[in-house]
Amino acid sequence: MPEQTFEAVVGKILNDNQGTRVLKFEHQGQFYWLKQAEKLTGAMRFLKQSPAKALKIEVETLAMLASKGAQVPRLMCSSADYFVIADVGPTISSWLSDKTLTQEEKQQILNDSATALANLHTLGLAHGRPALRDISWSEGLVHFIDFEASQNSKDIAYQQRRDLLVYIHSLYRYMGPEHEMITPAIQAYRDAGGEAIWLNAKQWLTPWQWIYPGLRLFKDIGGKDLRPMYWLLWHFRQVA
Repeated sequence: MPEQTFEAVVGKILNDNQGTRVLKFEHQGQFYWLKQAEKLTGAMRFLKQSPAKALKIEVETLAMLASKGAQVPRLMCSSADYFVIADVGPTISSWLSDKTLTQEEKQQILNDSATALANLHTLGLAHGRPALRDISWSEGLVHFIDFEASQNSKDIAYQQRRDLLVYIHSLYRYMGPEHEMITPAIQAYRDAGGEAIWLNAKQWLTPWQWIYPGLRLFKDIGGKDLRPMYWLLWHFRQVA
């Protein structure tokens, strides 16, 4: 029996999984992700952006970023209702929870992700939300996933500063105050061309350091978003 074409495989998956938003599948030993337009119901039809428009923007954003050399998943095919991208490995957050890895291996993965973010910024681009769950790593290669669709809402300096702050916040969110690993990762970002953005973020946060003493009360008992805020401010107070 002849091997099915990639398009035929995608067509069958679509027919068998109507309404499934995101689905991982395998073809000829490679993994892929199928993403379909969201099906809105009730009031959400009026409160959220058109699913078809959102999907179109996501596809256009992926293509634009790839054309500029950004490390994004390969877009395999797309239509008005779906798109398929190549799988690019587990996310950084998944690697950190892998008990089979040594601390040295996890450190290398973190450093690779930080360096990749600096490289993205060097290209004059921004991610929008580079949390550890939105960055993948596989055999030394880093890819960014789930880019924020709107890349033009603010000037690039603002976007890149926000990227770095989100990234550092995410490090502390997933790892807690593991300064022994987090500090070298941030240094890897600075050494890879991110120094000016790091300094910009430090300066921008200076007027907000007055809340640091108050946040100390929540550094151990606050929620997943509040606790990292304390350590984010702590980082920029400690490092010159």
